[in-house]
Amino acid sequence: MNEIRVLIADDQRLMREGLATLLSLAPDMRIVAQASDGAEAITRARELQPDVILMDVQMPNLDGIAATKTIRAELPRTQIIILTTFDDDEYLFSGLRAGACGYLLKDIPSEQLAEAIRAARRGDSPISPNVARKLVNAVTQLPRASTAPLADPLSEREREVLRLMACGMSNKEIAEQLVIAEGTAKNHVSNILSKLDARDRAQAVARGKELGMV
Repeated sequence: MNEIRVLIADDQRLMREGLATLLSLAPDMRIVAQASDGAEAITRARELQPDVILMDVQMPNLDGIAATKTIRAELPRTQIIILTTFDDDEYLFSGLRAGACGYLLKDIPSEQLAEAIRAARRGDSPISPNVARKLVNAVTQLPRASTAPLADPLSEREREVLRLMACGMSNKEIAEQLVIAEGTAKNHVSNILSKLDARDRAQAVARGKELGMV
């Protein structure tokens, strides 16, 4: 079992320690550090290069969005999940644009948080259901741009996968929905990102909307 090295960044000590205690119970996770603000998160990330960072948004000295942007630019292999009490649209889109792979609310059950960390490590995008609805609503309200057709069109199955991605589903959830292997779902997602020339899942969904696929 591959160990997942996790860094927790939150300005509330009780929250940091509580998360560390809960996640330490998972046999495949190790909490390598805690940070009380964005600046400290950057420093510890540079030192330790964790696999996944749980990043709060509102913190003193440097907020989580700015820290996420810096860490992702320097450590592209480190996945960052925004973990916050706010489901505000501005934080959601700012966090994703900064490079976060997921956006979760702090009322998430501990077992789901652990699974979200595993999903992030695999390259998925864990997003809380109500936040995913906001993302889908925002995408569907975008004006449809006039774009050239794809040089390599998506297959019908890839279109199905893209629509499920727009609902915020992880590779595992897509696989269960379509009754296929998780590895197959992951391959479909990779093909979709490549064909749509998208940096991440959120950008792929937006591009799919422009092309009338979502």
